Amino acid sequence: MVIDYLLERFAAFESRPAFIWEDQEHSYDWLVDQILLMGDWIAREGVSGQVVTLEEDYSPYAASAMLALLGAGCIVLPIDRNLVEAKRDEYVKLAHVGVRLGIDAGKLVARQRCESHEEGMSSILTELALEQVGGLVLFSSGSTGVSKATVHRADRLLQSFQRQVRPLRTIPFMMFDHIGGVNTMLQSLSSGGCLCIVANRTPEEVCRTIEKHRVQALPVSPTFMNLLLLGKQDEAYDLSSLEVVSYGSEVMPESVLTAWTRRFPGIRTIQAYGMSEIGILPTRSKEPGSLLFSIQDDEVKCRVVDGELQIHTETAMIGYLNAASPFTVDGWLRTGDEAVVEGGYIRILGRRSEIINVGGWKVYPAEVESVLEEMDCIEAAVVTGEVSGITGQQVKATIRLAKACSLAELRRVVWAYCRDKLPAYKIPQKIVVTEEELVSTRMKKVRKSVSSVNEG
Repeated sequence: MVIDYLLERFAAFESRPAFIWEDQEHSYDWLVDQILLMGDWIAREGVSGQVVTLEEDYSPYAASAMLALLGAGCIVLPIDRNLVEAKRDEYVKLAHVGVRLGIDAGKLVARQRCESHEEGMSSILTELALEQVGGLVLFSSGSTGVSKATVHRADRLLQSFQRQVRPLRTIPFMMFDHIGGVNTMLQSLSSGGCLCIVANRTPEEVCRTIEKHRVQALPVSPTFMNLLLLGKQDEAYDLSSLEVVSYGSEVMPESVLTAWTRRFPGIRTIQAYGMSEIGILPTRSKEPGSLLFSIQDDEVKCRVVDGELQIHTETAMIGYLNAASPFTVDGWLRTGDEAVVEGGYIRILGRRSEIINVGGWKVYPAEVESVLEEMDCIEAAVVTGEVSGITGQQVKATIRLAKACSLAELRRVVWAYCRDKLPAYKIPQKIVVTEEELVSTRMKKVRKSVSSVNEG
């Protein structure tokens, strides 16, 4: 089985805690028992090798099920239980799922056996099923409303976790329907670390968990870091155990990174780089507080072509279910990230799909958001492009206020604040005020349309 080496390691870790969930410890011995019990059920129920969903919240039981299913050669589509049913049905149909699975009282159960969908199944899934090596289907978060289904071979994906790292107590911030969540789970467990599972992903709960369980590592998004800075929840808790914070999944605003390193000078802050298509790559920041980083893996190659970062790695996905291949003819993945190389280090500027073109000038949303969120009256800002008959596009800022302010006054103070920090074409020409959250459940900025309270 593709998980044999993991089972051997887990057995060697014995009574060491693998999880802390609902304030209870679950050991590696417990984890091995759960994987074997679930593996027996998978074989008895004829689920081995099938395309299945795992529709669960993060828990030790769900993690055990994920590993047991991969070990049984299943192609697993993890789905957040809070995802709306219509979206779940869409994913099930697209992936030609055979069995929808969940956890009931700590046991793996079949919630629905679907009609055979082998006819019309993607050739990628068909070939993967024939090889019986297991697989993983992950849907991108789709911050713009579009989700792509990436398909990974389990053997290749697990290969990158042969190398052990220092075992730490880590909060698995991302769910395992997200590549970051999968990476955190596998990296921690393969190295004998302990996953401290939070009840929710609010700054308050994360800080409480860090203090109570002496958490050492926290992989999060820049948006979460900004929320914690604004809310100052750290002032009520002892975070002295926290050694490293890694951030990724979206572009880091320079103002947020500067404020974070000033607030937490004793915490090593690392820029991670990864995406559903290639997993999470080991990186090293040029220096504390720097947005420049390098990839720390000799097997991974990087290049920038026409301003786009391209990556070559053997652990990349094998393809999409619902989109054209993003690979070049020589096997490099076109990441869709605009990037520059400075002194051998990479800096990510933004997603190509999000770049705003104002009369031929490029505007990167994160740069404008970084400036806007320095203002006391603004809690959060999301910058997007809007059609303009004069310049092709204009900059639009959707703003959630930190304190009451009229739209006319907001426009005036935004212009006054930005005019010596941004060129005129980057300053928002349209401002929308909203009371809706601008952050998704994954703690990333939402760039699809929101309802406005006022605009101008």
